[in-house]
Amino acid sequence: MVLGRRKVTLWSASPQGGQILLVVILVIIIASTIGLSLASRSITSLRTSTEEAESQKALAAAEAGIERVIQGNTPIAAQGDNPSNHSDYATQVVQIQSSSFLLNGGSTVVGSGPNPSPTVIPNTIPKDEGADIWFVDHDSNNTPVYSQAKVQSAQFLNLYWGSASEVCGTSTAPAAIQVIVVTRDPTLPDASSNKIKSYRYVYDGCSGRRSENKFAEAETGTFDVKGIPGVTFTNRTAPQNDLAKNVDYIIFVRVIPIYKDAVIGVSACNYAGNSCTGLPSQGYVITSTGTSGQSSRKLSIFKGYPQTYLPYLSYGLFISN
Repeated sequence: MVLGRRKVTLWSASPQGGQILLVVILVIIIASTIGLSLASRSITSLRTSTEEAESQKALAAAEAGIERVIQGNTPIAAQGDNPSNHSDYATQVVQIQSSSFLLNGGSTVVGSGPNPSPTVIPNTIPKDEGADIWFVDHDSNNTPVYSQAKVQSAQFLNLYWGSASEVCGTSTAPAAIQVIVVTRDPTLPDASSNKIKSYRYVYDGCSGRRSENKFAEAETGTFDVKGIPGVTFTNRTAPQNDLAKNVDYIIFVRVIPIYKDAVIGVSACNYAGNSCTGLPSQGYVITSTGTSGQSSRKLSIFKGYPQTYLPYLSYGLFISN
């Protein structure tokens, strides 16, 4: 008996079989790539959402720190946390008490790197509103101590403002500065009509406006003020119009920008930064840093003393000397 032979083929090496295998492999690769991409995008989106949420918590914590510090008449540095959202804050209070400073304060931000350079972020003074330079201290109730007024309040008092980007005769022209010096002689009786005096000045570095309005001339150039690093000014009060010259018993000086908001520097020194008079406290720069998770947010504000309400100072200013 002869048995038949049967041929069994385990795999076909035909071209069709190779193509099918290649297609399967490509499909697997594409599906894996799409899956990994979607997973990566989901992880990134989740991380971004988490960072945004932590950033908002850190900002809220920084704001809470500011609110905590400014509640009292005298700001005191504080720390605190909020266990409900795992955030905390730490504050720093710096008193502005010097012969040269930025009016309304400013914050200094230090950059990163091995040799970080500081960037000064000054606060602007709103036009037609103004801010005060104090020549006397304040008591615990934030009331000026008028008895501290001195016969010679300061040897020099100069104001600086304007930047290189502000050009006279254009829409970016710098502000003019209106100045009101208020004095009070503490040696005179309260009933004396000479107890309070005010001196008024207006300075403008733009000749066209100055001639039209009969303002005093401001000196123009490039001015770096000793004690105010990181800020360069282009206008300053001229020496022939020195604000403290022969003026005794100064209580405060109100500085009011005209035409636009302005960053204003104050220096109770001569132009070379010498013969300085140390001025009393002008207020506080409060910096609050909020932290949540890996996020950190920082806020800085200036808390000055309440302005003396003397509305008559701003009226009739240009009709008499």
